[in-house]
Amino acid sequence: MRVIVLLLLVMLVLVVNGCVREQPEVIVITATLAPAAAGVPTATLDPLLPTPTMLVNAPADTTEVAAAATGRYVVQPGDTLSLIAASQGVSVTALVEANNIADPNRLEVGQVLVIPNTPSQVGSDFRILPDSRLVRAPGSADFDIRGFIAAQPGFIRTATDTVDDVVLSAADIIERVAFEYSVDPRLLLALLEMRAAWLSNPAPDEFRQVYPLGAPASPLGFDRNGLFRQLAWGADQLNFGYYRHKFANLRLMEFTEEGIAIRFVEGLNHGTAGAQWMLSLFNRYDLWQLETGAQGLYAIYQRYFGDPFLNAVEPLIPIGLEQPQLTFPFPAGETWYFTGGPHGGWGSGSAWAAVDFAPPDDLTTVTSACYVSEYFVTAIAPGVIARTAAGVVVLDLDGDGDEATGWSILYLHIATQDRIAAGTVVNIGDRIGRPSCEGGFSTGTHLHIARRYNGEWLPADCTICPVERRVPNFVMSEWTFYGYTQQEYQGYALKDDEERIAEQGRNNPLNQVNWAR
Repeated sequence: MRVIVLLLLVMLVLVVNGCVREQPEVIVITATLAPAAAGVPTATLDPLLPTPTMLVNAPADTTEVAAAATGRYVVQPGDTLSLIAASQGVSVTALVEANNIADPNRLEVGQVLVIPNTPSQVGSDFRILPDSRLVRAPGSADFDIRGFIAAQPGFIRTATDTVDDVVLSAADIIERVAFEYSVDPRLLLALLEMRAAWLSNPAPDEFRQVYPLGAPASPLGFDRNGLFRQLAWGADQLNFGYYRHKFANLRLMEFTEEGIAIRFVEGLNHGTAGAQWMLSLFNRYDLWQLETGAQGLYAIYQRYFGDPFLNAVEPLIPIGLEQPQLTFPFPAGETWYFTGGPHGGWGSGSAWAAVDFAPPDDLTTVTSACYVSEYFVTAIAPGVIARTAAGVVVLDLDGDGDEATGWSILYLHIATQDRIAAGTVVNIGDRIGRPSCEGGFSTGTHLHIARRYNGEWLPADCTICPVERRVPNFVMSEWTFYGYTQQEYQGYALKDDEERIAEQGRNNPLNQVNWAR
């Protein structure tokens, strides 16, 4: 028997307090295991996406000085200093100074932190765009990306980038990023014009051609050069600001080199918050003020696409939204493995909308952690297949073929082999395709599945979301899914008095799931 042993240590995800149950002490996520050993990996980490914030010592003349404490905080499993700071509405700089922290990248569970006064400075209250102009929402499908780009005199008309060894046009890339991240393409185009004049200037300078949104290489060495990487970064950060502001109490933006921390204005809409967050990164405070004001991104959007608030769909998520009945995404009677708790629907910023399952293949017969499964993924509800792409199948539950309206289900890592065709009408249990590593980024065969409503990613676990923004948890075959607070990929499922725990191995009955019609 041939076995290729692939061990890839991903990260220990440390974040904010509180959960629906007691947190485990420490969880380390291992992305890939030996296929003949204890299971199939789950991680869908994408090296093109932003890495977690790297905390650095602030300049000595920072304006964010912790003068007086407003409370104390006990470090929980899953915490990082940056997200403690954001959730408490203070800057990392102030938190470091108030607690005399020598290494901001190291925290200990049980450590007591003094929480200093929150910054008095408040950001702009100018509304840049509604939620449905950040999200690829109802109406987004009506915009003709290719026709618009063909009519522009700028660099975008001829620009290309190589993605997965294939040369793509700017229109191809914008369409792909808009679909994958569920971000409206008009916003991506407006950002390209504001930051690099790609719509109007046929010959931007070399830096703006390579880094049109201004995001440099990541601290871990992943370059963000080229249109695709720049837009993937931008879309993920737009989503991070949007969904963290809406569901996870994101309250603060920092300009660390200038020692400035500012709070989001109370009541700011989430589309504007997402744009403000993305524009705050790798930026100076004075330029951020210009870009988020009336003469910045808003003015450019209006020049090319009209008033962003005209015919906006508000709210995207109706109060009291109920999830339709969904089954597990595999045939009744088969036992699969619950291998990944709540994590990003696409990229790290998208509301942790997804969970993962591994098929019950005989791993002694495979020679790699990445293979095409012998088992089929199935439809979890009636609908129509709205789109297929590399590794992707999208099931539209309202049957209109537009994944930006109503309920839609993303299946990721579906092999091209035996994959269902777009436009096919399906019922519960109909075959979608076989799990693999295809699409996104995966180190082992599994299924990644996520929900959206009106194009908006829905957290798989919204138990601790603000009450007025709460959406139903992901429920399949009467199993309700939960996550440990901010511990990506970690979670559990409950049905009556039964429990299943997300685990990559196959020898523990606590991650084995099945259902009967």
